[in-house]
Amino acid sequence: MINSIQLNWLKAQFQPVDNSPLILFRICFGLLIFLESFGATLTGWVKSALIDPKFNFTLIGLEWMQPPDGPWMYIYFYLMAICGLMVMFGFYYRIGISSFTILWTLVYWMQKSHYNNHYYLLILLCIFMMIVPAHAYTSRDARRWNSVVSTTCPRWCLNIFILQMWIVFTFAALHKLYPGWLNGDFIGMNFKPKSGYWLIGELLQKSWLQQMVIYGGILFDGLIIYLLLWKKTRKVAFIIAIGFHLFNSIVFQIGIFPYLMISMMVFFFEPETIRRIFFKKKPIVQIEKSLPALTPSCVGFIGLFSLYFILQLYLPLRHHLYKGNVFYTEEGHRLAWRMMLRYKSGYTNYMIRDLATDSTWTVKPLEFLTPKQSSSLAGHPDMIWQFAQYLEKYYQKEGISDDVEIRAESFVRLNRDPQVRLIDEQIDLTSVPWQPLKHSAWILTDYK
Repeated sequence: MINSIQLNWLKAQFQPVDNSPLILFRICFGLLIFLESFGATLTGWVKSALIDPKFNFTLIGLEWMQPPDGPWMYIYFYLMAICGLMVMFGFYYRIGISSFTILWTLVYWMQKSHYNNHYYLLILLCIFMMIVPAHAYTSRDARRWNSVVSTTCPRWCLNIFILQMWIVFTFAALHKLYPGWLNGDFIGMNFKPKSGYWLIGELLQKSWLQQMVIYGGILFDGLIIYLLLWKKTRKVAFIIAIGFHLFNSIVFQIGIFPYLMISMMVFFFEPETIRRIFFKKKPIVQIEKSLPALTPSCVGFIGLFSLYFILQLYLPLRHHLYKGNVFYTEEGHRLAWRMMLRYKSGYTNYMIRDLATDSTWTVKPLEFLTPKQSSSLAGHPDMIWQFAQYLEKYYQKEGISDDVEIRAESFVRLNRDPQVRLIDEQIDLTSVPWQPLKHSAWILTDYK
């Protein structure tokens, strides 16, 4: 049963508040997704990740969703960049954010060799931005259409971003509580090749600094949301967060993610503070003290968001339902905010047997894949399985063999741990289905 305090909190989520944080975030978000999209064409990411590969590792079941050839992929990303500008300036905002969400989600599904948590986070934030009225002020839409103009938004439009950040950082902290992070393996391996960085390269090799990063990272992820929520520590937390994210940007080079996190901190400040600093000409909003009633539509809305956030809590915890160590099996690894935790290296070779002629041969992934794809495949059982299905279809299409068995000789190393066998080499991977909701027995869990 819901008590009166909880009921009043729910009612308060539908109370109109100054929408200045939402408007400022829309501008920042639009700029960042523009830079992400346009920058991907300049840095060569589009070419290396989507154009160069002969075969892309899509979401399993969507193998037909291969990127378009030649210049079309660049045009695709230019369209996303335009959508980013539409969001930033609030110009046909709903069309811009909806189009970007669809296009970006398809890119996410098209390839997973370059999986990054902030690619997934962008999808979630885009969904939020499709729902909230982020174009209601300081936008081209608001200038053209009076029906769009508003200086307020329901309180939940701000709080859903805070709750999403809490989920991201809380699980980021919890996932760091494992030996490979605590003993410094990952940080040491990551910082070693950065010794040549200007000014900070030698500093990154110092043991005391690496220890600060190891334990400081856990403390920051675990506490920053609470420190930002508490008014007395908010300013100090904000300064610490900026330093933390800029350090990550320089050292780890993780794209727009640090700047996205910085821009999301606007939701922790009082809307009046954001209005006074960034929107000085905006009218002051008078907040009514009386709480609105919960209508049936409000109750339905609460139910939908409750299901969403329950799913967001389940995904980072689901690896406990699978057998084995998630760092090896990868079952439950993605969509779980397991960020910057490990290095995996190894190799996978495929033993092919033509059942009609009983002839055998060995295939190395580099014969078909790019170096990045091949190195990513070695530590990901789902990609190992997926490539086996590709090879089977390839041999059938080329008329080489209509019936083959494909087994994988696969070894992987986690950080500095000994190399172990990852896949049962006795299993014909073409004969086993992919099972996304339970452990696949051909992925070994007794590592020797």
